[in-house]
Amino acid sequence: MTIDLHTHSTASDGAVEPGELVRRAAGAGLSVLALTDHDSFGGVGAAAAGLPLGLTLIPGVELSCETLIGEERLTLHLLAYLPNQNHGPLVEVMAHTVESRDGRARQMVALLSADGHEISWPQVAKLAGGAAVGKPHIARALVDAGVLATVGEAFTYRWFGPGGPYRVRKWQPDITHAIELVRDAGGVPILAHPFGEKRGAGLTGEHLEQMARAGLAGLEVFHPEHDAAARRELLGIAASLGLIVTGSSDYHGPPIKSQELGAETTSRLNYERIIAMATGARPITRSSSSA
Repeated sequence: MTIDLHTHSTASDGAVEPGELVRRAAGAGLSVLALTDHDSFGGVGAAAAGLPLGLTLIPGVELSCETLIGEERLTLHLLAYLPNQNHGPLVEVMAHTVESRDGRARQMVALLSADGHEISWPQVAKLAGGAAVGKPHIARALVDAGVLATVGEAFTYRWFGPGGPYRVRKWQPDITHAIELVRDAGGVPILAHPFGEKRGAGLTGEHLEQMARAGLAGLEVFHPEHDAAARRELLGIAASLGLIVTGSSDYHGPPIKSQELGAETTSRLNYERIIAMATGARPITRSSSSA
């Protein structure tokens, strides 16, 4: 089995429609694909409707969260696998996060425009295609306007990376609260890219232990942003805390991110641990009779 448990579609900040995403996953030889758009289940229905034979779809979501490290608020991302998509408290928090993200995006576009960078809100919203506007959409607008050469350039300190002049914070739940919400919804909470390039600065094994005590089920260890040293450290932490270890591509599709589907994968054993733990929803498959 080839299992990729972290992908995005146009329902959040991915470049590929949900139906096309599952077709590409099947074409890439995947057996299992998790759709984990940011704070949205909006792509799950279309992905399920277009699901090819032989591919299992795991409905999920990637929740924006934060935690306090010293005096700084650090943004973290929590992958939630197979939660009840109608769980009221979880839906409410996601809606609040999306609303805050929209306000943040409008403010960022206004700041960029005021400094003479020729992008507009209608242009950025069109790139989002009806999904909540995120930073990748603003970055793509800057590339389209000829302000930047690449999307990745926007995420540096010169633009809206950490310390950047156009960086604006949004509301997001505390990581402990988010873990509790996912558990209450019958889902399995896995911390995405804990030591990633854009997130994870200052995060330690002690912080991860505190999250495990709050109900964190696992760590996304095998991720394109994790080098060999980060993987070794995270594997040791996961083993000491009895946490599930996952691997995922974090696929967005070009030009947003270059990694391909299946660039990193999860073992069958750890996948089965997730399935056994989940009580909110079940994996989606397509039978030959419905083909």
